[in-house]
Amino acid sequence: MPATPDSPAATIHVAIVEDDPDFRAALSKVVQAAPDMRLAHTAATRAEGLLMLQGPPADVLLVDLGLPDGSGIDVIQTAVVQWPSCHIMVSTNFGDETHVMRSIEAGAAGYLLKDSSPARMSDEIRSLASGGSPISPIIARQVLARFRAGASGQAGAAAAPEAAANTEKAAAAAGLLSAREREVLDYITRGFTTHEIARLMQLSHFTVRTFVRRIYDKLKVTSKTEAIYEARTLGLLPD
Repeated sequence: MPATPDSPAATIHVAIVEDDPDFRAALSKVVQAAPDMRLAHTAATRAEGLLMLQGPPADVLLVDLGLPDGSGIDVIQTAVVQWPSCHIMVSTNFGDETHVMRSIEAGAAGYLLKDSSPARMSDEIRSLASGGSPISPIIARQVLARFRAGASGQAGAAAAPEAAANTEKAAAAAGLLSAREREVLDYITRGFTTHEIARLMQLSHFTVRTFVRRIYDKLKVTSKTEAIYEARTLGLLPD
């Protein structure tokens, strides 16, 4: 039976749609280690996620947006219809407002980045199951920024906050990235893959992905090309 706010001792059945095998395994361990949770389903692709939704509903659904065969948004939209009592949380490396707003509009009630600690993740699953809306501070700021920009209703009015944001970024550029993040960015610029960078820096590829995510967050971009362009614009890389 699904957990409810009135039955805190009830078992929370959790389903996961996540293509990264390392993170899927780590997240599964978090759920399995919690005495009040049970891992109900796992899926690695959009297709598997949609098939999973034809089965018994879970209480909480954790969805990665960047699936190999499509967008996790499709899984969220289908889950809202197929599992109406299920609480949905996005878990992803993406941090841009477009993905945030699309996932919330699709039906997600929570949004966390993948570098959350195991303890934080289990707490947020409980919060979501009891009716909360856990959202990381980075994402909350982006949601607020989107709301404020939309409230202006005028393209001209939206240009001023954008210009102010660019000025603020330029002023903070000197200390924007840590030495490690600059090193990762340099390797990215030179065309190295995540696994190659991990080997060169003697780190795990999961750690390198965390560095990449932080670089994207700080530069407010969502791709390697955008990161390189923005870093050069701010003078963090040579032209």
